Amino acid sequence: MPDPSRPPRVIVVDDDEDIRDLIVGQLAQERYEVLAAGSLGELQALLATQAVDLIVLDLNLPDGDGLSLCRELRAQGSGVQIIMVTARGSAIDRVLGLELGADDYLTKPFEPRELLVRIRNLLRRSRNEEPVRQKTARIARFGPWRLDLFQRRLIAIDDRLIMLSSAEFRLLSRFIEEPNMVLSREALVPERRATAAFDRSIDLQVSRLRQKLADSPGGDGLILTVRGEGYVLASTVTYE
Repeated sequence: MPDPSRPPRVIVVDDDEDIRDLIVGQLAQERYEVLAAGSLGELQALLATQAVDLIVLDLNLPDGDGLSLCRELRAQGSGVQIIMVTARGSAIDRVLGLELGADDYLTKPFEPRELLVRIRNLLRRSRNEEPVRQKTARIARFGPWRLDLFQRRLIAIDDRLIMLSSAEFRLLSRFIEEPNMVLSREALVPERRATAAFDRSIDLQVSRLRQKLADSPGGDGLILTVRGEGYVLASTVTYE
């Protein structure tokens, strides 16, 4: 179990220096403790001296294959979280990576914020940090917005009021209940679970909600699409 008293420690392993630096920079902004390696040898040297919570692991490395290392770590009983990142895009590669013990898999090119969301999800799961909804709160803060949970309206930084339809409020409430978690259509609209997978109107509702959230500096990109899985509110949520 990771030590909750320290920041999560992440190793980014990629032989492409530009990609490695980009990911390291993104994670550093999230207040993770970030280490970097350009090869399997460098990664193994770090693992020998550091307690690590998560590895962002490129499969194609100059001195070996990330799949083999993943298999070795699992054979040794290591519980470190592993996200495989690779230019390989076939379903066989993805399934093989997951079967060998990877916790998640991303294909290049990818949106950096999508990687951040997946990292948050894995670290939360490993640290048992389930978000707790404060039922008695009136205001939920996320990004540049406040949501009035009683009057069902958005409040911008400049105190402008944005009215929400009942469907938009229900949708945003679901996102706020589980921030930084990927939610499927079925999870977002449980009352329409039987048909949600084929219901394009859910995508339209998400699009309209995005447009409203973008109407404030810093509000664009709060709701991300996770390919093949659903949507995620990429923001922390606090209550008052």
